[in-house]
Amino acid sequence: MSGLLSPGSQVAADLLGDQALIAALLQTEVAWAHALAAAGAVSTAQAEAVAAAADTVVIDPHSTAEFTAAAGNPAAPVAAALRAQADAAAPAVHRGLTSQDALDTALMLLTRNAFRQIATDLSTTADALADLAREHRDTVAAGRTLTQWAVPVTVGLRAAQWLTGVLDARQLILDRIEELPVQYGGAAGTRALGAHLAPGESDVLPTEFARRLQLRSPQLPWHTRRSPVTGVGDAAVTVTDALGVLAADVALLGRPEIDELRERGAPGHGTSSTMPHKQNPVRSVLIRSLAAQTPLLAAQLHLAAATAVDERPDGAWHSEWRAFVQLLESTVTTASLAAPLATGLEVHTDATAARVEAAAPDLTAEGGSSVGDPASYLGDAGRFVDLVLERHATGTRP
Repeated sequence: MSGLLSPGSQVAADLLGDQALIAALLQTEVAWAHALAAAGAVSTAQAEAVAAAADTVVIDPHSTAEFTAAAGNPAAPVAAALRAQADAAAPAVHRGLTSQDALDTALMLLTRNAFRQIATDLSTTADALADLAREHRDTVAAGRTLTQWAVPVTVGLRAAQWLTGVLDARQLILDRIEELPVQYGGAAGTRALGAHLAPGESDVLPTEFARRLQLRSPQLPWHTRRSPVTGVGDAAVTVTDALGVLAADVALLGRPEIDELRERGAPGHGTSSTMPHKQNPVRSVLIRSLAAQTPLLAAQLHLAAATAVDERPDGAWHSEWRAFVQLLESTVTTASLAAPLATGLEVHTDATAARVEAAAPDLTAEGGSSVGDPASYLGDAGRFVDLVLERHATGTRP
């Protein structure tokens, strides 16, 4: 399918499309060939021939679709094409790996690229929200709880809450990047190739494999222990959760009858097909849509993890792939939409002040029957903003 029903997803195409997956699988196979050479299982010349073949082989996902269906996974046709291109070095291609080793590792490479882009966009979003919180640290606004008037808050505190969610999510993404592992277990998770190597040489394989790819070398294979996959999913959903809250507030506060906040779009952005006077909050709408979908994709990853059996699963693993890539795509898209949303937010202070004045009796009712100054009911709002701004500036965790 095209991206017509996934607006904004074009930003993820180069990171997560079929060609990106093929490139990651080839990168995995080349790193593995070099690891085999480091362990003495193949020659250095063979490993270099495999790398040269990976640079020149052409693999079209459409032409290999039938092979992929017959093999049950995309790693097999990529390995076969690489073997054919490697000619005399073919025995060094995929030796000792299983398809799950190759595909799991390739998906971790895609995750790293996606998460790096997400982290960059979250940093842009955080900077914009920090500016908003700083500028409106003391701008009094009407607080609402359970849809009704509560006590006064500030626009700066709202922005600081959004910012905290973004900072938490970004930290999870950065932490997860450092934990992404290679997969190497062989046919049944025993790393059986080690039996054909001298003592100590088998330990070289996973460490050199990981070093070549700049991923982590796990102590054990994780064919049926899917916490690396569910951990990626949980980090991704934390991002869309945080950005979903931002988008929901912007959409609500931007309603014309409220008009305290507005999403500013470029010319032609958010236009209606029938009402030319409208400027719809398209970024907020799309972010909310994605935030409503991603938890179910993460749930699919947990369902697959809970139903893995034997030494390699018979369908549970396969059910991860589409959900995993869709979740990454949705999160990349969400983060890419949030950065310009946050950068272009407009605070309508006149409308905010008028609402505080009109609702003052309810906003200050906690203090007694008489109407007081709403600004005197702010509690620690300013201090909270300062704490979040300090965290943003220094990078320290609370």
